[in-house]
Amino acid sequence: MTRTALISGKGRLPQLLAEHLQAAGETPILAEMEGFESLSSAHETVERFRLERLVLFLDRLQDQGVTRAVFAGAVHRPRLDPSLIDPATMQLLPRIMAAMQQGDDGTLREVITLMGEWGIEVVGAQDICPDLVADAGVLTDAQPSQQDKKDAMRGFRVLQVMGAADVGQGCIAARGQCLAVEALPGTDVMLAHLADLRARGVELPEGGVFCKAPKPDQDRRIDLPALGPETVAAVHRAGLRGIAFDAGGVLLIDRDQMVTQANTLGVFLWAMDAP
Repeated sequence: MTRTALISGKGRLPQLLAEHLQAAGETPILAEMEGFESLSSAHETVERFRLERLVLFLDRLQDQGVTRAVFAGAVHRPRLDPSLIDPATMQLLPRIMAAMQQGDDGTLREVITLMGEWGIEVVGAQDICPDLVADAGVLTDAQPSQQDKKDAMRGFRVLQVMGAADVGQGCIAARGQCLAVEALPGTDVMLAHLADLRARGVELPEGGVFCKAPKPDQDRRIDLPALGPETVAAVHRAGLRGIAFDAGGVLLIDRDQMVTQANTLGVFLWAMDAP
């Protein structure tokens, strides 16, 4: 019998997945890393863990019969406290540190490998809840213009270069120019910065498209990019015409609300077959 561990970060996605699993008749093990709490505000029983005690955490999951794990929500690499590392985890430290030197993708691949060594298969949020991803097509009343389509293609080419360098999963293109790229501060900061530039009268091309996609060759079981209603609002504030995202490769949080909001604001949502 499959028993699932839901390992959460920040944001709404972990709660959506917890509700989906429970509605399907499962009683998942809920877990969160210290500093990235989201589920503990709504659930009494949540496993808390630290990376410095990773082996102890994996042992607890194994003891509870966990055979499957799904990661959900935003996290970043925590600062390690050497004084908290237990002897068993210390044995894994060279592997963990080597993986972290390879960037986010390398770190996540090592996490998946480690889980497998404890008999725990990592699956994607979209495997648990297929409705989180969209088939190719425009989801909204507003449709991308020919210029929008050109900008989306330009943005996706930029994302391919960014992703190969393990930089980010989003950018903004307008009239063939790249206006902004997403780095460590994230999507919200990038869109807010563009909105501020426009508010201050900085001369920029009108319109534009926010493009979002996984990195090339990314393991799609973990760290897929996500969009939600707040992204739609931020795109509108930034003066952009819409969002183009990789069909099947971007998680849509509260999709119905996203579409309703986009229709109200006149913003298009386009699930693209990535070039």
